[in-house]
Amino acid sequence: MKIVCIGGGPAGLYFGISLKLRQPEHEVTVIERNPCGVTFGWGVVFSDQTLGNLHANDPKSARRIQESFAHWDDIAVHVGGKEITRSGGHGFVGIARRRLLEILTERAVELGVEVQFEREVEDLSEFADADLIVASDGANSKVRERYAEKFGPSIDVRRNKYIWLGTRKLFDAFTFAFEKTEAGWVWIHAYRFDRDTSTCIVECSPETWKGLGFDRMEPEESIALCEEIFAPYLDGHGLINNMRHLGKAPWLNFRRISNERWFYDNIVLIGDAAHTAHFSIGSGTKLALEDAIALAEKLQEHGAGRQPYGWALKDALESYEAERRLEVLKLQSAARNSTEWFENVPRYINSLEPMQFAYSLLTRSQRVSHENLRLRDRNWLEKMERWFAGRYLGKPPKDPVPPMFTPFSLRNMELMNRVVVSPMAMYSAEDGTPNDFHLVHWGTRAQGGAGLVFTEMTCVTPQGRISPGCCGMYKPEHEAAFKRIVDFVHTHTHAKFALQLGHSGIKGSTRRGWEGADQPLEEGNWEVIGPSPVPWSEDNQIPREMTYEDMEEVKEAFVRATKMGERAGFDMLELHCAHGYLLSSFITPLLNRRTDEYGGSLENRLRYPLEVFRAMREVWPEEKPMSVRISATDWVDGGITADDAVEIARAFWEAGADLIDVSAGQTSPDARPVYGRMFQTPFSDRIRNELGIATMAVGNIWEADHVNSIIAAGRADLCALARPHLYDPYWTLRRAIELGYDGVPWPDQYLSGKAQLKRNVERASQMAQVI
Repeated sequence: MKIVCIGGGPAGLYFGISLKLRQPEHEVTVIERNPCGVTFGWGVVFSDQTLGNLHANDPKSARRIQESFAHWDDIAVHVGGKEITRSGGHGFVGIARRRLLEILTERAVELGVEVQFEREVEDLSEFADADLIVASDGANSKVRERYAEKFGPSIDVRRNKYIWLGTRKLFDAFTFAFEKTEAGWVWIHAYRFDRDTSTCIVECSPETWKGLGFDRMEPEESIALCEEIFAPYLDGHGLINNMRHLGKAPWLNFRRISNERWFYDNIVLIGDAAHTAHFSIGSGTKLALEDAIALAEKLQEHGAGRQPYGWALKDALESYEAERRLEVLKLQSAARNSTEWFENVPRYINSLEPMQFAYSLLTRSQRVSHENLRLRDRNWLEKMERWFAGRYLGKPPKDPVPPMFTPFSLRNMELMNRVVVSPMAMYSAEDGTPNDFHLVHWGTRAQGGAGLVFTEMTCVTPQGRISPGCCGMYKPEHEAAFKRIVDFVHTHTHAKFALQLGHSGIKGSTRRGWEGADQPLEEGNWEVIGPSPVPWSEDNQIPREMTYEDMEEVKEAFVRATKMGERAGFDMLELHCAHGYLLSSFITPLLNRRTDEYGGSLENRLRYPLEVFRAMREVWPEEKPMSVRISATDWVDGGITADDAVEIARAFWEAGADLIDVSAGQTSPDARPVYGRMFQTPFSDRIRNELGIATMAVGNIWEADHVNSIIAAGRADLCALARPHLYDPYWTLRRAIELGYDGVPWPDQYLSGKAQLKRNVERASQMAQVI
């Protein structure tokens, strides 16, 4: 085969190397627009895993690369000229980008790759005789843009401004330094990559960039001001711009690139032409090199060149894209998290104390977790755990405490830890009355060690039930049945018990969950109501638009249920304003089409839910807390956004809410959630740290590591887990033993089980060390 690579960066060169090692009979040409040795950027960072991949693929070039590495272990975080923390065990290696290209060029030529410099490719027709064209021409790929209709590129231009500079100052750690100027915060990402040079990326928000006048400065002026701002870290050294000779201004906006398709006909995208990952996680070159290896492997595996190449080539390119896309999506997700963290530096640096700010920085991408930090630097993490626990215990404890097991207070309610059993519909009540199933269900989970247990959404009227099996709080027998369960929880466990009240609205009169979620009853339907005659789906009833009389009656039902909940002895009360149920349907414009004072603007759409909340707060005891569950986004264009969620939370907080339970979605069958670990936690993070109010995170949280990371980073104050508590009611007790923490009380009757579990965990740990 005759193969042409357009672009002589790491992707194109390493593909040539990788293919020639496998199939030296192929003719490979790499064409680069710039002169030999000219490159944008300074240092390239590798992980141990990437280096292992390079050694497995081509030991010779890997050794040359490794010989040029600068090594460091520490990450240092500075704020205002002061080092606030330094942690070790991170294991970075760096190399000058120019040196990397030299090594790859030399190795490619050794293997018979033809490398051409200073050749600009404007039209691919000059390569009509090529069997394969590899577009390795970077983030600004002309090939990708020429065939944009075929590749379907998506380019997300991020908001922050940055300059990629160098300096002769040799940093002894991967250094993040944040400086506050009169126009806002500016910071550097700095690391050494060879014997005498470091990368120094300067970043700030666009508002700060304009406020400092960078938008009006020539490159030399910009660099001079950066030198002035970061003088405390440069030790008299200057900052160097290696783009001057190209006539380019140094300030850029990062562009996140993805493509619907990675190949068209005999043209394939690799490296930054196909995808980019933000520089703050240092994975762009890693992805490019691994793309190159995968493409070469697939060409060999599918026999391209040994049979009619058209069929084999298509199979190879399809296999390459399928294999690489998943890995790229994972890294781009982590990079997105990291990007958004840096885009919101003022949020964190102004709301978090220095130690917590540093922890938040280290765990920003979610690739580094609490226990991962323990593996990297146990002493540092245990210092952080003592500091965090000390904030809630009055003084740092002698022994470290996992953040999930620190206490937390809401008004006069003291929780022994941060673990919450989520509200979960059981569809098992009899005419709204909880029964023995509920006693065992909630009683067992309250014994399981969680600090707080929620009821399922308990409905305030018969018509407000989701299904015939839902619990209610509108008849005397409901109050009595709940009091029996509350008394059990208070007598036999250390957990607090919260009552969640709601009204199903347009999602009512449906089957039990396992019979068909949100599907209408086959018989015995009752009338459903909502803010507007907008049904949940084509299969559901068209709701009757609520009159003012209806609204007053429902509000009175919530007040009545609140009083009943107080008499039943609940410790806390939550108002359900999420998931498309009645009060949620008032808030979202997808379901609220009213033209009166209860429709239109967000302020108007919030009016009725706030009226209900205030009426409940008036009759709920002052010393007891109230929370509100919200859907922070509808996941639908034209619906509630994350910006709206901040204002919704602010409104309930000002009305007297003590905690915002931050969920998302379930307000429309057209929703398109972006799933993943802890996928709803960013909404909690934003509300908590922008508004300075307590939040609870929910959604795909299932490991102790998730809970510890969320709580320690200040992304939420409590974590609610649903499914983990369904398959393991004693989830919290088990996690405490696994973490070696003995501070969670067990029922006396189960202490022998605790001893057995401790022995089993210790034995498993010993076996793992032997293996």
